[in-house]
Amino acid sequence: MERKIIRVSMKRQVTLPQKYFEVLGFQSEAECVLQDDGILIRPVRDSGGDDFSEQILADLISQGISGQELLDKFKEQSKKVHPAIKKLIAEADSLAESDQGKKTLDEIFGTED
Repeated sequence: MERKIIRVSMKRQVTLPQKYFEVLGFQSEAECVLQDDGILIRPVRDSGGDDFSEQILADLISQGISGQELLDKFKEQSKKVHPAIKKLIAEADSLAESDQGKKTLDEIFGTED
């Protein structure tokens, strides 16, 4: 494991050492993960499925759709993803703000037996 001390600017900014940037394949975004005793900074990787393209295509193909119809249906279904995610987030925010959103860990995950 290699270790390097870096400065934190007055604006809370840090500069990644060039070697780390290149070796790890950073692009324009980094993911920060808060851990018990620090922050893990890692490059954002293109998972190739965040937009649900593979799932949409698999579903349409399983329905026997192909050719131009597959392309048309894929475009149609893809346009529905963003509004559906926005609706889910709005519902989650609303639930979190209400008394219904207040659950204990045992209520969410069950009790250990």
